[in-house]
Amino acid sequence: MKQTLGMRIAEKRKEKGLRQDDVAERLGVSSQAVSKWENDLSCPDISALPDLAELLGTTVDELLTGKKAEQAAVYVEEKDRKRFDELMLFIRVNSSDGDKVKVNIPMPLIRACIDMGVSIDTVSGGKTKGVNIDWAQIMTLIESGVIGRLVEVESSDGDTVIIEVE
Repeated sequence: MKQTLGMRIAEKRKEKGLRQDDVAERLGVSSQAVSKWENDLSCPDISALPDLAELLGTTVDELLTGKKAEQAAVYVEEKDRKRFDELMLFIRVNSSDGDKVKVNIPMPLIRACIDMGVSIDTVSGGKTKGVNIDWAQIMTLIESGVIGRLVEVESSDGDTVIIEVE
């Protein structure tokens, strides 16, 4: 079943631990209006979407489409960083043949693979041929505090590889 705008609003509200009354009060609407949004009987006014998205900790685009916004690579100060062993590496490969590979790997495992000389391409099903990625460089970026979308490459064969860290 396809997720609707109302379902996304309700889900995000619950994730934030908010009641419909809380959302209504902060946005200056009635709790009945919020209930109607969540039950897909009506939609929020377009001018309320930015405030609603901010309140729910998301973006307007994610509310409307359900697609998570891309997180550009950012530098995080050492005092604000997650511990290295809490980070996850996400590899997404979309081949020109229509194959899609999604791999989520804890960073300590990536470090161990690099230290042992294991090819990360093996982990992603070998679908990255034609795309050369320097994993030691990726690791250096991450260890220095860079997170988000680190790499997006399209090979001459039309294969796309995306590497993100959160």
